[in-house]
Amino acid sequence: MIATRLRQISLLIFAMAVSALGLVQMFQRTTGEFPQQYLIMLAVVVALFLVLWGLTIRFQPYASQSIIPCVLLLTSTGVTMIARIDQSMGKSVGTRQLLWLCLALVLVAPIIIFLRDYRVLRRFSYVSMVVGLVLLLSPMLPVIGEEVNGARIWVKIPGLGQFQPGEFAKLFLAFFFAAYLFDHRDQLAVGGKKVLGLQLPRIKDLGPIIIVWFASMGVLIMQHDLGTSLMFFAMFVAMLYVATGRKSWIIIGLIAFAAGAVLAAGMFSHVGQRVDAWLHPFSAEEYNKEYGGSWQLVTGIFGLASGGLLGTGLGQGHPALTTFANSDFIYAALGEELGLVGLLAILMMYLIIVASGFITSMKVKDGFGKLLASGLVFTMAFQVFTVVGGITLVIPLTGLTLPYMAAGGSSLIANYILAALLIVISNAANAPEPELTSDTFQYEALAVLRDKELKARARATEEIVKPRSASASASADATGTEAVAQQVAYAAQAGQAAAATRSGQSAQPTQPAPSASFAQPAAPDTATSTQTPAPTASFADIPAPPAPHAGHASHAAHGAHAAHAAEDNPFSGFPGFGSSDGADDLDDDDPIIDITRQDPSRFDIPEPSTRTASLPPIPPVNGGDRV
Repeated sequence: MIATRLRQISLLIFAMAVSALGLVQMFQRTTGEFPQQYLIMLAVVVALFLVLWGLTIRFQPYASQSIIPCVLLLTSTGVTMIARIDQSMGKSVGTRQLLWLCLALVLVAPIIIFLRDYRVLRRFSYVSMVVGLVLLLSPMLPVIGEEVNGARIWVKIPGLGQFQPGEFAKLFLAFFFAAYLFDHRDQLAVGGKKVLGLQLPRIKDLGPIIIVWFASMGVLIMQHDLGTSLMFFAMFVAMLYVATGRKSWIIIGLIAFAAGAVLAAGMFSHVGQRVDAWLHPFSAEEYNKEYGGSWQLVTGIFGLASGGLLGTGLGQGHPALTTFANSDFIYAALGEELGLVGLLAILMMYLIIVASGFITSMKVKDGFGKLLASGLVFTMAFQVFTVVGGITLVIPLTGLTLPYMAAGGSSLIANYILAALLIVISNAANAPEPELTSDTFQYEALAVLRDKELKARARATEEIVKPRSASASASADATGTEAVAQQVAYAAQAGQAAAATRSGQSAQPTQPAPSASFAQPAAPDTATSTQTPAPTASFADIPAPPAPHAGHASHAAHGAHAAHAAEDNPFSGFPGFGSSDGADDLDDDDPIIDITRQDPSRFDIPEPSTRTASLPPIPPVNGGDRV
């Protein structure tokens, strides 16, 4: 663990060293000294990054440690280029960017500390939708909304400046998209008809993508912002593909947005101008246009060309010639002074963050986490693609900014929050599974099983109390005592008869024994079949026994009954079934337990006895009539 932590801190220190080297070299070539205000601000930034790394180790110990160094290196590279352009234009955008960076680090720290389980965001899915839509449409308000360079995407707060709410809206809409698609992924994954080998979705499942398409077109129409509308629609389509795994959604999304873009290019002049500048950037007509021409685009391309393979070096180019070189066209400014090698290194750092996010999405077991991680990282990757593709003539310019590098507090803070969310999700994805063989795990598992067993046993052994009346109990006891006394008396008579029979047999050994000690009566006649058969001869010869004393009969009956129960009752010893000492364990005041609701494993029931010995048959009680 110590070696891992040392390797992680070494990556952070290496990123800081490279950043410091670039700043020192740039200032030495432009001003000949290192400005004091930058020195103080950079010291604060370094301290905040170290604190953020410590908080990540403490509260997110299994998080991906490659995200923070890459974000630091990208941010420092962007600040270096912004400060370089400030030296040529006499501005102080670089120091303001460092202030935004400090604020972003302070806002990210509570997320790292308190957001231990990202799944709590799923509970606020519809709240996130409302907040996202409010932020997205807030620039349309007449008082606070502000239009800059033809796009109404800014909100102005008196005394604080202006910010771009669309950068924060993408985070809240990502929460909502992830929760919605996770809940409805089964319905959206059902396929419909198959056309040209592609299984299309059902018509009734096209509702969500149609709604998001209309919302994107609304942003494009009302705010004149092609980049924001494209980013939101692409994010939803990508998350829809991750949720369902159907390529048809991607094709439908591309066709829908292409149709909307063509329609918007014909209806709105600012979109058509960007398309014309992309198709004919070097034509004299487009280059010399006062508004909406290709002059900015061509200047950026010339800057990339002048950089060549290794670039002109920090502080030795002319990036300020390009309009908005510190924000929209910072990629072209970096290409001029760092060259193709520097641009590839920047893209590699973005690729590391994107790969880390997608690996997290694949490793995390929760479906909501998969959709959220993939949606967030795709949003950042798509933003990088649109910026780089617009500058290099791959696609028309969209107006989006390069994450972590372009000047602007809104984009910087929003993307730092995005990186913090990826760190939290990666911590859950990389957390090790509990060892099944560890003593702690076994103890916890046994404790859980024991708790469940006790609860089940408590439910199974609920006592069912059946109240008895005192008169009924006394009557039942008296009746039972008399019956037992009669049976004991007849048992004694049967024993005397058996002894007499054995003595007669011993006197005449050659005489055959009777077929039975108690002969069965002959079959009755059909005419008198309803009459009761006469008693056997053995009982006819037995004189009536003398009436025993009431106390002796009671004791004898109770003793015989207890002995008989102790010998033949397999449940002897259990409450309510008789005990070996002749005393019944079940008192009249005790509750009666319904054994049909008991757990059979609670009773150690012995195997049935295999004895073949039998007692003499007990004569009938009802005056010699057989029952």
